[in-house]
Order: sequence, then structure tokens, then C-alpha cells
Amino acid sequence: MDAKLNAVLTALNSVVLGKEHQVKLALSCLLAKGHLLIEDLPGMGKTTLSHALANVLGLQYQRIQFTSDMLPADIVGGSIYQRDEATQQGRFVFHPGPVFSQVVLADEINRATPKTQSALLEAMEERQVSIDGQTHSLPQPFFVIATQNPISQSGTFTLPESQLDRFLMRIELGYPNAEAERALLEGRSQPTSQVTELMNVDELNHYQTRVIQVTASSALLDYIQRIVTQTREHGSLRYGLSPRATLALLNTAKSWALLQGRDHVIPDDVQAIFPYVAQHRLEDALVDAHSNICADILNTVPVL
Repeated sequence: MDAKLNAVLTALNSVVLGKEHQVKLALSCLLAKGHLLIEDLPGMGKTTLSHALANVLGLQYQRIQFTSDMLPADIVGGSIYQRDEATQQGRFVFHPGPVFSQVVLADEINRATPKTQSALLEAMEERQVSIDGQTHSLPQPFFVIATQNPISQSGTFTLPESQLDRFLMRIELGYPNAEAERALLEGRSQPTSQVTELMNVDELNHYQTRVIQVTASSALLDYIQRIVTQTREHGSLRYGLSPRATLALLNTAKSWALLQGRDHVIPDDVQAIFPYVAQHRLEDALVDAHSNICADILNTVPVL
């Protein structure tokens, strides 16, 4: 693996203990220019991982705490009438909301109403915000890292399919193992505030360009298409993956290959990231409960 990327992963793993695989998935998502959804119980380190990613990549960071009484303007901003006392004339001036940042942590996103959640749709897909007939570009790079609590918990709203499809990947952190939790109790984890910048914006752009340049053979593209077709024809699913999800699968496989130190994608890369790219897009399409639908699809589709 590239020395710089390895240093980034090492720094992140010093903050979020015992979650090396999830940390690598999160970095893979951001290198692929995607948005990340982290679903888990409160207190599992979701916010810590998000803040550490922003710090180590040297990116401007904003945290938005989603609540049931939030309005879309609390996220994207709005126009406020301002009067010039000297000229006695007034005009509406746009005041950007917290979404105008390079890394936006949408904390507990599913505690906001669907109307408020929808304020992120244009921002996540088109990297811009339209207000009062004017379009405002968002900073580049622009990443949304959202956390959500299990829908079974009180005060939560289900994320609509259109919102879920805009997240390149969904991961879960889960409970730490005994060794990691003991290290946490003994104070051996590094505070997020002490994570230093190891990569600047230009370097991040360089690695994102390298992801694009990772090659995928015709046979590999055939393999991805067979997997996607299987989701659309599977008897346990009412619908399959969208073209956006197909591109997400390829782009994430490329970034995963780069983190493995390769300049080309192999089927193992696709298999490694497929559940994290597909599961959240397919759950609402299930006809019956089927917790291992992604594994079932991969087992059904031959590599060659």
C-alpha cells in the first residue's frame, strides 16, 4: 500500500480502536468521492470516526445535529432581508448554512423529518444548493458522512430510497472486541483533537484521480453487470440496483483496489465491497426477510 495512505489508516486506527476493516471501508468511500452512512447504536464511535477523517485529511468540518424540529433552512441556509441604513434600501442576502463545508457530519440523520432530510438530496448528488432561484456551489471536495440510529429506536424516521441511494456505502461499527475495549478503558486511544493533518486537499485530489485511473477489464465489467442483473431478477427482491448503484459498485471496487496496492480491479475487490454498497439499497426491496441477500447474490453469480 502507498505509504501516505498507510499513514492515514494508522492514524485513524489509533483513534477508533479495533475497527481496521471499517476504517478502511470509510477511507475507500471518500477516495471514491462518495458519501458514507454509518448505522449503529449510540456511543459506538460513529462521530469520532467522522471527525478523525476530516482532521487527518485536512478538510473543513461541520457537524449538524439532526432533530425532529429542524427545518431545511437550518441545513442549507437562507436569504435574510438586510436594510442599509445609509441608503435606506434593503435587499435579500444569502447566508450559507452548515452544509457549506468540505466534510459535513449529519449526526443522527434519521431523527429529522423526511422534509428536512430532503434538503441534502441536491447537495449530495449535484454538489450545489438551489435557493430562491439561485444556485450556490458547495466547496470541493464535498463529503457527507451521516450517522443514523437503528430504526427500532424511538424518535427515528426511515430514510427514503432516494436518500439511501445517494450514499455510496453503508457500514456498521459494532461493539469493540475485548482487547480494543480494554485499551479504551486504559486510555490508550488517541483523542480526535490530537489527530494531525497527514494529507492536504491537493494530495486528496491526486489519490481520487488515481482511483479513476485504476483499470477494470472487460471481463470484470461483465462480472459487475451479471451481479447487478441478478439483483434485478432475484425472486426475493421487488427491484434491483439502479445504474447509479452500478457505478458506485465499480468506483468503490477501484478505490478498494488502490488501498490494496493495485492499479487494477479483480473480482475479490468487488466481492469485498458489494455488501456495503448494495445492502442499504436492497433492504426495502426485500419481499421477505433475507439478511444474507448480498451473499446469496454473490454465490449465485459465477466469476467467469
